[in-house]
Amino acid sequence: MDDDPSVLRGLTRMFQVEGYAVEEFSHPRRLLERGPGPRPGCVVIDLRMPELNGLELQEELRRTGWPHPFVFISGHGDVPAAVKAMKAGAVDFLSKPFSTEELLAAVERALAQDRAASLVEQEHQALRSRFSTLTPREWQVCRMVTLGLLNKQIAAELGTAEQTVRLQRSRVMEKLAVNSLAELVRLLERLDSQP
Repeated sequence: MDDDPSVLRGLTRMFQVEGYAVEEFSHPRRLLERGPGPRPGCVVIDLRMPELNGLELQEELRRTGWPHPFVFISGHGDVPAAVKAMKAGAVDFLSKPFSTEELLAAVERALAQDRAASLVEQEHQALRSRFSTLTPREWQVCRMVTLGLLNKQIAAELGTAEQTVRLQRSRVMEKLAVNSLAELVRLLERLDSQP
């Protein structure tokens, strides 16, 4: 995204020649209206643009849950702007003029970061899906088991028979496809550590 039409056309052509799928936006609102594209992806964004500058656009996109990383380019960049962009998650901040190799390297880093984030997101979704198969009571039993409580302690706490807790515990292990208490604890820790 760049406010200079000739720079925007040049960047678009360069990325296409390098084999990238490219969408160009001359105005920040168009990108906001479109929303994120397929993954992996990244946004190459100029610091100075109409209506919203690059930092404001980055902030607005992050606020709406935008998943893709940013690479900033600017002919008017300064250290405070670069620091602010990087603290907000930009992969790189390149000052014009920059070489094609520098820009391509920054984009590749951004795409690699987005691929990794996408894989983590897929793993988290699969994990949430596994846990969603548990009934509310199985959830309670699962939590209590991972706290180290014995079946008879769980039964007393829940006001049920120990045999019932044994059955629910067995279902938890089966539904979550774990074979030991240690695996169950690790799985629950992974679930709890998700954002």
